[in-house]
Amino acid sequence: MPARSIETPLGTVTAIEDDGAIIRLEWSSGQTDDTDLLRIVETQLGEYFAGTRDAFVLPIRINASAAQQAVCAAMQAIPMGETRTYGDLARDLKLSAQAVGQLCGGNPIPIIVPCHRILGATTLGGFSAPGGVEAKIWLLKHEKAGGLLI
Repeated sequence: MPARSIETPLGTVTAIEDDGAIIRLEWSSGQTDDTDLLRIVETQLGEYFAGTRDAFVLPIRINASAAQQAVCAAMQAIPMGETRTYGDLARDLKLSAQAVGQLCGGNPIPIIVPCHRILGATTLGGFSAPGGVEAKIWLLKHEKAGGLLI
């Protein structure tokens, strides 16, 4: 599958494409395949980190369970600068907060599918990036959702 490593302020990520859709964004480096879609992902991530893009417009595909797909769709619906709790999503999706937490942790396309916008009721929750919660805080501050962190 074509993949492209992209430098970000949080480290190198690799976008993986399959059949015209992004299926993964991993915290790793190595490949630099060149497809139209991978170039678009690199451009949009660059714009996001530069502060000139507040939403990703990319074909993505979540190759996972129906519950994982539902949680990812709910996360995508959260606008930049806003957050929700695991409990909020749990109520909306009729799942337990623990299940939502696990499904957020299994998000195959972090940043683009903004799992960093999901918080615990009394904590920030976790995050899959190197640096964990510190990376989550960085993203939330970047998106001007950081007021809740100060």
